[in-house]
Amino acid sequence: MYMKNVIYKMLTGCYMVVALLLVGACSDNVDIQQSYPFSIETMPVPKKLKVGETAEIRCQLHRDGRFEETKYFIRYFQPDGVGTLKMSDGTVLLPNDLYPLPGETFRLYYTSASIDQQTVDVYFQDSFGTLQQLTFSFNNSREKEE
Repeated sequence: MYMKNVIYKMLTGCYMVVALLLVGACSDNVDIQQSYPFSIETMPVPKKLKVGETAEIRCQLHRDGRFEETKYFIRYFQPDGVGTLKMSDGTVLLPNDLYPLPGETFRLYYTSASIDQQTVDVYFQDSFGTLQQLTFSFNNSREKEE
């Protein structure tokens, strides 16, 4: 009888220790990362454009991690010169308006409309507010008249 009592107390103690370990192991502070850094890489872009000439800007989005619900957007601002920026589907981008990126690989087309130096700041943003900026500068290419 004494032995049964000792075994009962030992088993009860073990159950209590296991229960305390399980309660202590649970945590409501589960950290799920949703926002990951990203970058935009481009192929070389011409530095000189004539009025009416278009430069193709080939872009590739590189993500450091992947959260499938993350959306990416583009907007631009042109502090110097005059021109238009289009996406490959023909959408003409308006300055400072936000547009969804069509994919991870995409092309932009800048058409010069000025003989002055032109600067185009392109901003890429994810749905968590992370921002990347690329700046493109174009000079007027005047052909020599003979």
